Amino acid sequence: MKESTKNGNVIIKLKDIVKTFDKETVLSGIDLDIHDNEFITLLGPSGCGKTTTLRIIGGFETPDSGHVFFDGEDITNLPPYKRHINTVFQRYALFPHLNVFENIAFGLRIKKTPEAQIREMVKEMLTLVNLKGFEKRNISTLSGGQQQRVAIARALVNKPRVLLLDEPLAALDLKLRRDMQVELKNIQQKTGITFVFVTHDQEEALSMSDTIVVMANGSVQQIGTPEKIYNEPVNAFVADFIGESNIVNGIMLRDYEVSFAKQTFKCEDFGFAPNEPVDVVVRPEDIDIVPFTDSMLTGEVTSVTFKGDYYEIIADIDNFKWMIETTDKVAVGETIGISIDPNEIQVMKKSEFSGMFGDYSSFSDELDKLSDLSQEDEE
Repeated sequence: MKESTKNGNVIIKLKDIVKTFDKETVLSGIDLDIHDNEFITLLGPSGCGKTTTLRIIGGFETPDSGHVFFDGEDITNLPPYKRHINTVFQRYALFPHLNVFENIAFGLRIKKTPEAQIREMVKEMLTLVNLKGFEKRNISTLSGGQQQRVAIARALVNKPRVLLLDEPLAALDLKLRRDMQVELKNIQQKTGITFVFVTHDQEEALSMSDTIVVMANGSVQQIGTPEKIYNEPVNAFVADFIGESNIVNGIMLRDYEVSFAKQTFKCEDFGFAPNEPVDVVVRPEDIDIVPFTDSMLTGEVTSVTFKGDYYEIIADIDNFKWMIETTDKVAVGETIGISIDPNEIQVMKKSEFSGMFGDYSSFSDELDKLSDLSQEDEE
């Protein structure tokens, strides 16, 4: 079976992938195009199906139905070692009895590559991952970040068309994670190899990716650039999972006009039915604190947290807790006015996730419940 690729640069195509474990559906009809020389990230919470998707691409799992195509050829049942794909797992699986050079050279030796070529290729990889001079180092003497670089070099030395990375930064501390985010992006750009990266970390996805695939409940919720995903989420799950959001119930009165919080606002959205119920998302950084005379809404400040270069404010507006990020200093108990520009209001269709997110009082309620349970345990 052969699948034609319309634009010529689709290297991997997933078509209607379904996978179940113990009668539980883990993936339900996944369709996805992965392009040549792309850094694409599968992003979502634990249990959303992102790692299973990665394993199906790599050949470590076989879908119950659907097809995986590579350069137009059906590879659904092709074993991993026959695919032009390598994988870096969360546990790097390095050989502790081999030094850095031999770990990287391992796959080349299996292929009986000539020794001179092995030396040249390993040297090239060590330079690429900034480990030049580490050839004779024992694996156990390396830091977590250095071990990760060895794992990446070992995966890249065979010149795969695609590299799969299953949460490879999860075991690193925050500063090292950020350094490695830059390293991975640089390596991908230098090699031109397609990277398929799995993470639950939104910041990682936003900072590294050309394309983000947001997943939940075994389905793809949205595919787009980091900017598109952040600025134009398609539903409440995406809006809540990517960054901070205020998600409120609204009514799309007509094109370019939406009602929420008992007020009517101009917006840039259109194509909804008249008076259609919708979800409205406003990012905390897009809200301006203004004098009452210029305000669209007013509310009482219930919390102020200093974040270094801005204040995180929670304000009660019409019994809904709004988050606001601002450089303006206000006090708890103060009544403030806020303004929102039309282009900062994003209107979304109602979905299965509607009503699940948005009000920051829900977080406080969860903390209260945990506190109550803790006190009961002590008693």
